[in-house]
Amino acid sequence: MAALDFFLLVVAGFFTGLVGFVTGMASIVSYPALLAVGLPPVAANVTNTVAMVAVGVGATANSGRELTGRGATLVRWAVLSAIGGLLGALALLVAPAGAFELVVPFLVAAASIALLVQPLVRRHVGELNAPWIVPAGIVLISVYGGYFGAGAGVIYLSMMLLCTSESLWSASVLKSFLLGIANLVAAVGFAAFGPVHWWAALALALGALAGGWCGPPVVKVIPPNLLRVSVGVAGLGLAVYLAR
Repeated sequence: MAALDFFLLVVAGFFTGLVGFVTGMASIVSYPALLAVGLPPVAANVTNTVAMVAVGVGATANSGRELTGRGATLVRWAVLSAIGGLLGALALLVAPAGAFELVVPFLVAAASIALLVQPLVRRHVGELNAPWIVPAGIVLISVYGGYFGAGAGVIYLSMMLLCTSESLWSASVLKSFLLGIANLVAAVGFAAFGPVHWWAALALALGALAGGWCGPPVVKVIPPNLLRVSVGVAGLGLAVYLAR
């Protein structure tokens, strides 16, 4: 890999980490960057998943206090996320190409709309307190995160804000932590069986680690409603992009 490409991927990685924590749309920055330096789509996908582990590491390192005191619940959620990440990696390696792409834009669009109308929904129906929704949602979102992941954070934030009493801040931290676990498990599988471009993964991960570290303080100073609406609108744009 040329030195300039390596440097550009480090820069792209930083914005990937920052955008990933703030909006949940890391792959919309990192995946095109990998394609731009010449990686074929499948190699870019698996390399991206390996590098995205750094976003979760950076964000968790700078916001770990939010995770303390959750005890067995956090452990259960982490295990479910790992299972989902493993299933997502297997799906990418063995499923027909394009197996998820047809439904992904609709999932991202639905999650974005849910974010935009979340206060209205919560005001009229209250917290959607079905105990099975969050565990099932974590598994399914982690499957998608391990498979590709663009917009997985938006879907996760929408689920947590509608189905739990978590604040936008705590939901953002949980999203980065749990999707980081899904990416880690998928990355192990890709490292063994997928065409990972290790220099590209290293460059992207270096930047993503720094960007993930900077994400929590950025989110803390953004008004929650402004952040929620911005993520929702950006998610609708992402859905349109993915549907092309």
